[in-house]
Amino acid sequence: MREKIIHKASELFLTLGFKSVTMDDIANALGISKKTIYVHFNNKTKLVEAVTFTLFENICDGIDCICSDANNPIEELYDIKMFVMQHLKNEQASPIFQLKKYYPNIHDALKTRQFEKMHQSVSESLTKGIETKLFRSNIDIDFIARLYFNGMTGIKDEAIFPRHKFSMEYLIENFLEYHLRAIVTEKGFTILNTFITKNQS
Repeated sequence: MREKIIHKASELFLTLGFKSVTMDDIANALGISKKTIYVHFNNKTKLVEAVTFTLFENICDGIDCICSDANNPIEELYDIKMFVMQHLKNEQASPIFQLKKYYPNIHDALKTRQFEKMHQSVSESLTKGIETKLFRSNIDIDFIARLYFNGMTGIKDEAIFPRHKFSMEYLIENFLEYHLRAIVTEKGFTILNTFITKNQS
């Protein structure tokens, strides 16, 4: 039952936002009493925490699978983009904004975990790219990995990139291209060009 509650709460939170969805809404959607939810979670904050980190772990598992199966680090980044977009239902800004506003401790803990995971994943990807001569050999891996995280976080700031002007799909596609153009070799650019043509909205 705990897993069912987390799954349904995830759907509702991502669609409507963490603040908007009540425990009653979740109970009604599952056809159970609110007391049943409280058997597994002492309060809504505990449920939000469980949902947030379960979602994060699921995404991490998916990214790990993509990284192990990808033909090259350029294809890997585009595959990760598609996976994350589908998993987060195009990541509407509202749930993330509400998490930061109403559950700042959970948001900060999530951001720390996201940074650790992304820094490791991107560093490995950059190393692979250098070894396969798709990325320039003189790039600073640690610096680029941190810059990538900062950029991916920054494009979600609606004050700078208002959603009525820039869709999340557009932002991620263009940031990926911007990131990769800065580090690819001629060999890498040939592969990148193929993906730009195929994936550009």
